[in-house]
Amino acid sequence: MRAMFSTVAPRYDFITRTFSYGMDKRWKRTGLDKAQLPDRPVVLDLAAGTGDFSLMVSAKYPGARPVAVDITERMLQLAGERGVERKVCGDAGSLPFPDRIFDCVFVGYGLRNFPSLGVAVSEIERVTKPGGLLVSLDFFLPGNKLLRPFYLAYLYAQGTFWGLLLHGRPRVYTYIPDSLRSFVSIDDFSSLLQKTGYKLLDTRRYILGGIGLHWAKKK
Repeated sequence: MRAMFSTVAPRYDFITRTFSYGMDKRWKRTGLDKAQLPDRPVVLDLAAGTGDFSLMVSAKYPGARPVAVDITERMLQLAGERGVERKVCGDAGSLPFPDRIFDCVFVGYGLRNFPSLGVAVSEIERVTKPGGLLVSLDFFLPGNKLLRPFYLAYLYAQGTFWGLLLHGRPRVYTYIPDSLRSFVSIDDFSSLLQKTGYKLLDTRRYILGGIGLHWAKKK
């Protein structure tokens, strides 16, 4: 996983925008705006990539202290070049932080890449303050099972095209549908959150349920 993301890191932002029809930044902005954080929030940007959520939080809350965590050093280097100051190379399954320190944890397109979704959600809950938030944006399996093979086929075709065009390797970006095959739907993830110490506040569905935003509050 680390090697694959090191390969895609220089083109990661471009691919994210392309697969979202240019709506990725709008979705992330919606995730932040609806979160209603305190004036000087301490925020974990988990699976940070090149640091979109860290930069958005810093721009909206000048006193914020976002920490970008990613398993890939190359992603964090690019985040630093964009102006992200606090960066930690770490694993979502074993976060290097004490209990109950973050006001909010943002996860952008990271959930389906975690080896164990349940372990990662439990770790997120552990490092979040009581009453703190989890805001997640990710690809999901459509709730309508008849749509799933068509959605996966579309993502596979997109990944193959861009992999060949940008790297000369068709399998570079097919990690998105590959990671989805054994993933969950938006409703399944909502249920998991409620079983892991969260109160679900709201969800948004995009692209026929293939993309989901979740807001959840730690009890």
